[in-house]
Amino acid sequence: MEPQNYETLLVEVDNGVATLTLNRPDRMNAFNHTMSTELARAFAALDHADEVRAIVVTGAGRAFCAGVDIDGGLPQGDGAPKHWRSSESAATFRPWEMHTPIIAAINGAAVGLGLTYPMLWDIRVAAEDAKLGFVFNRRGFLPEGNSLWLLSRLVGASCALELLLTGRMFDGREAAELKLVSRAVPTDQVLPAAQQIARDIAENTAPVSTAITKRLFYSFLESSDRLGARAEELDYVRWAMEQPDFREGMSAFLEKRTPQWTGTDLPAGLR
Repeated sequence: MEPQNYETLLVEVDNGVATLTLNRPDRMNAFNHTMSTELARAFAALDHADEVRAIVVTGAGRAFCAGVDIDGGLPQGDGAPKHWRSSESAATFRPWEMHTPIIAAINGAAVGLGLTYPMLWDIRVAAEDAKLGFVFNRRGFLPEGNSLWLLSRLVGASCALELLLTGRMFDGREAAELKLVSRAVPTDQVLPAAQQIARDIAENTAPVSTAITKRLFYSFLESSDRLGARAEELDYVRWAMEQPDFREGMSAFLEKRTPQWTGTDLPAGLR
């Protein structure tokens, strides 16, 4: 992977795990135009790097992300700044179309876009006392970040409506109870816990089958055709059974050793 310089992010790669840190601690890592475009660019670069098997995202300092930075003043005229609608913006990037699993290490406050954006990722770990909130309606704004489509699929309609309509704050413990995050842990354990999940993926799962699993999961989330989804799933299962990684995975299991994956190419329909 070619080294890249970022103004608002820190990126480290170690043994297949990329740790990406939102790095505007003086602004509680709030999104500005630069961070928005750099995050989208970093995700794209990491997703295309064969040596990166999982991505962990956390925040520098005491917050994860305080949403959109309005330090420059309130929007005027046409509303939201045009960069939030640009093709390079993190607000329009599609993490569910990436092949690489993304794990949020929510180490502190996450509100507004700072919460809706990690909802688009795959796995979330939060600090027990982190303050979270879909605060949009308390600001006279609408819930965004795809939350009106996604949140009910994560926690159910009734719970989603309560969180969205009230815009109330809640902590990481409640987020875990609601299944909004996978687990809540003490603050100093958030990043290690997320990195451990990432290492488990990097060390023990096949890159291609993991990528296919992620892509099909999100595709089927949008489908109402259960039998069609099952047929498509079986097509990819049959494809996978013909690949060297399937034979290697089974051999490694029987021989009680670590598998050595060689597959890198996705089937044509998912490239």
